[in-house]
Amino acid sequence: MQVAKVIGTVVATEKDRLLEGVRLMVIQPVDSRGECTGSPLVAGDAVGSGIGETVIYAKSKEGAFGLPNPQACCDAGITAIVDDMYTG
Repeated sequence: MQVAKVIGTVVATEKDRLLEGVRLMVIQPVDSRGECTGSPLVAGDAVGSGIGETVIYAKSKEGAFGLPNPQACCDAGITAIVDDMYTG
């Protein structure tokens, strides 16, 4: 799992039927200091995150495991909203 900041939403008039009811969010991967790493990506949101929140996400097939249908075609999925993060 990795950490990211939610930076936007995706509006899709049509999507795979297994993704119906799943919000799609644009996330920016960040490091432990909150600095951007890599390129933004689209992730299915299983937890109701919002723009500006820090989240934990999984990539590859594991990204869909937290969605209502784990067989959904989804390369990344948000699995948690981070309330606080401490790095020593």
